[in-house]
Amino acid sequence: MADARPLSAPQPKGATGVVVFADGRVVWGKGFGSEGEQVGELCFNTAMTGYQEVMTDPSYAKQVIAFTFPHIGNVGANDEDVEAADAHALGCLVREVVTEPSNYRANEGFADWMRKYGRIGISGVDTRALTRLVRQEGPPTVVIAHNANGEFDVERLQKLAADWPGLEGMDLAKDVSRLQVERWTGGRWQWGEGYELGGEDESRPHVVAVDYGNKRNIFRNLVEAGARVTVVPATATFDEIMAHKPDGFFLSNGPGDPAATGEYAVPVIRQMLETKKPLFGICLGHQMLALAVGGKTSKMFQGHRAPIIR
Repeated sequence: MADARPLSAPQPKGATGVVVFADGRVVWGKGFGSEGEQVGELCFNTAMTGYQEVMTDPSYAKQVIAFTFPHIGNVGANDEDVEAADAHALGCLVREVVTEPSNYRANEGFADWMRKYGRIGISGVDTRALTRLVRQEGPPTVVIAHNANGEFDVERLQKLAADWPGLEGMDLAKDVSRLQVERWTGGRWQWGEGYELGGEDESRPHVVAVDYGNKRNIFRNLVEAGARVTVVPATATFDEIMAHKPDGFFLSNGPGDPAATGEYAVPVIRQMLETKKPLFGICLGHQMLALAVGGKTSKMFQGHRAPIIR
């Protein structure tokens, strides 16, 4: 794989960031954002825009994102383009050095935004080569680390990666789900006006959305489609959900192993199905819906990937 070196290879001059794989491969680069180290699963994202949305998507909890598009960060960051109140991805890998922002909506640079949210970035990485690796081998466990002085104990970082148990068996929905019921209001973003208000009309069909780690824009689009939306925590019981008198149900995206979250979610979903009311799920919600009707999710498709139903 391009850029990857064995653990014993010398550190390149000027390297302030490193990705250390559990199997001992090492990728060096220039660190930006927050200093420190994090261990998690490496995945990739092919979007050409929307890196703030990606970094704040709760589906990416415990994951490091390799962006295949080379110019990440060039339009800076703002307060609107986020999918949650916090950043959930552990960090990101990018090809080009993050430049100063060039966009009228930016109020800070991407590197500053990453630092503010305690997230690690590394530039100068062949992210497309990493994407091929993930496609061929499955998502590996890595440690991502940034030190401005370039001081790294790569053997310790490799052991940290090797000792991490992985996402299989992890219920992360409880970590990112809201804890209280919320009546969602607000539509999509409008040019020059920001986010619309809406969704309060009691005559609209009422959708109860289960938050396993939702993206805000999902609810905005439900409002745009004409729904009134109530959001409940991931652990809400069937009786608690039905107390809101839904006309239909929505199962949100989210992180982690669908089988683990499904321990408590699947029985509730089966009761939803018995009502014969409309039921729609995406990502993690879709996978657990598959489990609820007797399907199985393949290991390589855990997390926010599409389910295989057998």
